[in-house]
Formats: sequence, structure tokens, C-alpha cells
Amino acid sequence: MLIKRRSFIQSGSLAAASLFVPRMLKAFEGPGALPAGNKILIVLQLTGGNDGLNTFIPYRNDLYYRSRPRIGIKRERALHLTDEMGVNSALPYFKTLFDEGNMGILNSVGYPQPDRSHFRSMDIWHTASNSTEYLNTGWLGRYLDQECASCEHPSQALEIDEVLGLCLKGNIHNGIAFTDAARLYRTAKDPLLTKLVSSHEHEHSSHTVDYLYQTLAGTVNNAGYIFQNSRQFPVSAAYPGTSIGKDLKTIASLILSDINTCVYYLSVGSFDTHAAQESRQQKLFRDLDEAIAVFVADMKRHSRFDDILIAGFSEFGRRVEQNSSGGTDHGAANNMFFLGGKIKQQGLLNDLPDLADLDDGDIRYKVDFRQVYATLLESWLGVQSQTILNGKFTPLPFL
Repeated sequence: MLIKRRSFIQSGSLAAASLFVPRMLKAFEGPGALPAGNKILIVLQLTGGNDGLNTFIPYRNDLYYRSRPRIGIKRERALHLTDEMGVNSALPYFKTLFDEGNMGILNSVGYPQPDRSHFRSMDIWHTASNSTEYLNTGWLGRYLDQECASCEHPSQALEIDEVLGLCLKGNIHNGIAFTDAARLYRTAKDPLLTKLVSSHEHEHSSHTVDYLYQTLAGTVNNAGYIFQNSRQFPVSAAYPGTSIGKDLKTIASLILSDINTCVYYLSVGSFDTHAAQESRQQKLFRDLDEAIAVFVADMKRHSRFDDILIAGFSEFGRRVEQNSSGGTDHGAANNMFFLGGKIKQQGLLNDLPDLADLDDGDIRYKVDFRQVYATLLESWLGVQSQTILNGKFTPLPFL
């Protein structure tokens, strides 16, 4: 059966192609579970530009309060982590993790010539590019390209989202995006999709149509593997019904099933707090904190917390000075946080941001974000980073 590209799109089944299943990733076609003891990376994207200064608060710094007379978090309201820094009161479990030695905070992370556009800055973070460079593959997509070249010992990446982000797109392999394994499976078993896959004639179609059919074939072949693994270990913990709670519950069910996936990617937001920042940020933080608390307890209960590292980032920070709407505008460098049971260097990993030495009103970057990626790749996932990151970046010592 020869189907034209226009007919294929109009059939409505192209939605399944947005799942972006890897074309040749044979890992999903058979066994190869990831047992306890193997490291798992969870990348947590705080979409919208989280205000790091009101997340981890430099409560002894007068410049912080002078710049933020209205929205600066008072010292007595911050949950003290060190004698200089506290965490937002909506993140009490983050304090617990910090006190237990299961958290690291890295300040002033960014890149040269920062871009304050959400879309462009996120592209830079997703692709690990320079600010003047435009790439169409992501750093985790290139990780899949490198590590899944033969697919004999494959590594996989899943994004808990409706559409795959640029971060997980490679030249050869992509991750797979979904929010509900059962719905993914039902979609893949749609009779129209299976008929399209079985009847496609490659010699009569273009490269673009071939790619779409290969994507569909991957969906049909791989959805069952993901769904069956997600059912092997139903999660009994009471996760919050929030978006982040549901996403972490999905990840927990897959981790506990021993599916052979070592990278998970999820997003929460929006943290674009131009107005009424305090209430908006606190609501997002409460949702995040509650979900992380249940997830960590779940992983500890099953002796998997030591295998897991959560890396939290945002595409940029906010301006140091508040604006007239009780919020903050787009900034530059920001902090990152790392949660896990095997962080070698815990607590505050470097100096607090220097608010006396700003870059046009923004926190000046001191740590290139690609050094963080090199650390995650080399020290946690155990792979060489130079080809993936298109350059040599020195890993940091906290892992």
C-alpha cells in the first residue's frame, strides 16, 4: 500500500510520530534490564527561568536585600543550610536532603555571552552549544549516538512529556517521550498504525516519509516493552496528584521494574515570574518538594536511592534587582542542585554569587554549564564526554 505524505499526515496518526522513537535502538526489543547498582540520571528542567537567589537565599548579604526590598526573603523565613545561605521555606525536604548530605548546590552556572530569550537559552542548554552556535542535536541525543552505536550494550533515555525535546534528539538515535505508558501502548496498537507499518514500501517513498514510518514502527515495537515493564512493579507509595508527582511516579515504576533505561528527563514550570513572584514560586516549590520527598522515600525503601542522581537546572536565572511588579526579569547565570545518595562533595559546592560584581545587572557566570554535563557524563554515567560536548570540559569533583 503506497500512501502519500499528505494522506499520512491527514490521517491524524502523525501524533504518534511525535513520540520520536529511536529508529534503530534495538535495546527496547529485548531483555537487558538495569539492575540495582547501575547509575541512573534524572534531569529536572525548571522551565521558564527559576530565580535562584530566592531559591537558595544569601541571607547575610546586604546587597541582596537592597536589590530586593519587596521580594527579598527575610533571614528568619529562610530555612538555614549554612551560616550564609538558606533555602526557600517552600522546600523543607530540600533542607532535609542537605542536612543528610544528599544534596549539592552549585552557584553561578552559565556560559559566555548569555542570551536572555527563553527559546534561545534553552536551545543552548539543550544542545550544549556556544551562544553563537546553532545545533540541531541535543547533548543527550549525542550521548545516545555514541553509546548506542552498536546497540550491543545500549543506553536509553526517556522523557516524561508529550513531545520529545531537543535535548534528547541525536543524529542517529533519539529518546522516546511519553507521559502514560498504557496510553502509549494503546496508541501503538491502533489498527491503522499497525497496518501502515506492515504495508509501507520503502522503494516508493521519500526519505522524510521513510523516517515517519520508521518512527511509527519504533513506536509499535517499543511501546509494549515499556508498558510491560511499567506494570511489573506497581508503585504503592502515595505520590501527589500534581504534574510533577505523576511524572516522578511514572519514573519510579520504571526504575523499580529494572527497565534498561539510565536517563530520564522531565520538566516542571513555568518559573517565568515577572510578577507576583513570591506566591507563584512558592506554589511551584511546594509541588516540587512534596513530589521529591515521596520519590526519594520510595527509592530508599527499595534500596535504589544510591543509584540515582537528580540534576536540576533552569535555562537562566533572574535579574538581581526586583522589578516594579513584585517579580524579576530574565537574567543570566544561576544555581543548579544535585540530589542523590552518592554525591561525593555535598553541601555548598562553590562560593555564593558575587552580588558586588555583576554582568550588566546579572549574576556573572563562574562555571560553564558544559563542565556540569561533562561531570554527569564521565563521573556518573561513565562515558567519555569530549565528542558528545564537541570539546573538552573539565569535570567537577562533586561526583
